[in-house]
Amino acid sequence: MTAQQDDNKTGDALRAQRFEMLADIAKELAGEVVFPTYFDAVLRLRKTLQDPNQSLGRIAAAVAVEPLISAKLLHLANSVAFNPGGTEVFDLQAAIARLGINVVRSTALSIVMTQLLRAKGMAAYSELTHTLWDHSINTAAAARIIARKLTRINPEEAMLAGLIHDLGAFYMLYRATQYEELSHRPESVKYLIIQWHESIGVSLLNALGLPEEIVKATEDHDRLRPPPNPVRTLTDVVYVANMLAGGHFEWTMQDLPMCSTDLEALETHFADIRPEIEAEASQMRASFA
Repeated sequence: MTAQQDDNKTGDALRAQRFEMLADIAKELAGEVVFPTYFDAVLRLRKTLQDPNQSLGRIAAAVAVEPLISAKLLHLANSVAFNPGGTEVFDLQAAIARLGINVVRSTALSIVMTQLLRAKGMAAYSELTHTLWDHSINTAAAARIIARKLTRINPEEAMLAGLIHDLGAFYMLYRATQYEELSHRPESVKYLIIQWHESIGVSLLNALGLPEEIVKATEDHDRLRPPPNPVRTLTDVVYVANMLAGGHFEWTMQDLPMCSTDLEALETHFADIRPEIEAEASQMRASFA
């Protein structure tokens, strides 16, 4: 650990702002969560997508309000992954029908998360945000493949859970941009996120109204343990996906002891689906770019 890192962790001014940020987050999560306006738009869209009584036409109308999401969904619907026959669609309703609600929901959220990375003040944390985003995509890809190949769990639901399992960390980074002292010491924020992102993430997902099963699946996703055999639940899927995507890096950042035997067993057990996961992650990066 460098002297600068130690200062980042123990400086009085930084400690005061870290405490202030955590207190503000706790207060916000108990009331109305404040994210950038484009995140609010997707939360409104999410409510529409969760309503089983909404017609495809109404869903398309709700999506059409957000041009960036609309354009991305049309592009995705005409991609090779969703259009192997080469029949293009040119309207949102047809695109949504082809993709399905779960894909629309995951894609909309991924677009918002990429926009969040570009929010004012996030440049100070660019290294960490891009590491987290890359990890989120890898986890989402792994979750989708694991669910499809090894369980009866909806692969799109698994992908969504994998994509948002570290949403608490993104949220904390966004909030950190509002504290000047912290923005000058990104290492200080990194340690804070490692310690608190899981518990804050669970509270955040509950506050945003995500399904209970998805919220539960994100709990303790970084707690290294023997690999589940067989994989049965969404919690198992997210845990395995997170570890295959390098989730154990958070342990090393906390200077915590690791059970390499558990990690090696997990890597060995799921080695045969590695190529599919990597191909899926590559495709997702192209779709979400």
